[in-house]
Amino acid sequence: MTGPFRYTSPEPPEAATGVVADVYAQLATDFGIDRATTFVVLSAAPPLLASTWAVMRESLLAGQASRTGKEVVAAGVSLANRCPFCVTAHTVLLHATGDHALAERIARGEQPEDSRNRQLLAWDKDMSTPQPFPSGEAPEYIGTALAFHFINRIVSSLLTEEMLPGGAEKYRLVRSVAGRSLARTVRRELVPGESLALLETEGAAPVWAADTPIGTAFGALRAAAHLGAGLLSDEDAALVRASVAAWDGVAPLPLHGEELPARAERPGARLALLAARAPYRITDEDVAAWLAPPFTDHCLVHLIAFGAICAVERIEATLTARTEEHA
Repeated sequence: MTGPFRYTSPEPPEAATGVVADVYAQLATDFGIDRATTFVVLSAAPPLLASTWAVMRESLLAGQASRTGKEVVAAGVSLANRCPFCVTAHTVLLHATGDHALAERIARGEQPEDSRNRQLLAWDKDMSTPQPFPSGEAPEYIGTALAFHFINRIVSSLLTEEMLPGGAEKYRLVRSVAGRSLARTVRRELVPGESLALLETEGAAPVWAADTPIGTAFGALRAAAHLGAGLLSDEDAALVRASVAAWDGVAPLPLHGEELPARAERPGARLALLAARAPYRITDEDVAAWLAPPFTDHCLVHLIAFGAICAVERIEATLTARTEEHA
């Protein structure tokens, strides 16, 4: 294990070239964190890196909806997915918006005092329920939620739980100071669509995204993530898809022993399924059973992304069902 990276050894950001360097440059300007490990861990697969960044930028960072509200959604999804790293990150970013009390209430797992934020947290847990935001803001809120259902799974699978060296993020003062350092960047108004030039894959935009850059970015992410299915046999890829399809897309992700492929017999299917349904349960032994030549960091990132996108699409389907029900 190297620093925050559990199973991969990304190139140092200063050595990046091409689209990876371009993503890092835009990250530094628009996100305010030029070496965010959430994205560095994807650098072995540039199309995944670019599309993950684009979905997050266009939904969470750009647009007209409240940044505070979208950070509440990102934090709530991260809580639901048991991703401490991402919960801390969005606690810090809530501090950056200036709502310090809200940041700490969510970090403690408490309900916000404001009814709108309580509604957003409730929606995070069950996206088939009525949407607590105007229809015109739906692409931003839905895009944010789905982006972090994907990102949480990448982070839980491939990074340690500590956001800062030595676990310094456990201190409220550290979280608050870190947030204040990002306040100016968080309050900037970004031009929508500027990440799209970085994309290296194309896919159909979802209906919920309407005609927005979020849809283009999400289509690209879907296409890039599904490339990971090619690392599995047809039988194993079908097993992963079927297992995720059997989940309701709402309840916490149960995964019983009899549902999990044996590590020695089907290690790739096991890894992808864990990434989809319980990424925090991935062990060193699970990765070691699969990650051997000819497989590389590039392959591991793509395999985890395949499991993650299967879960995201199942959650997305609950939205589609809700929309059709009320059409």
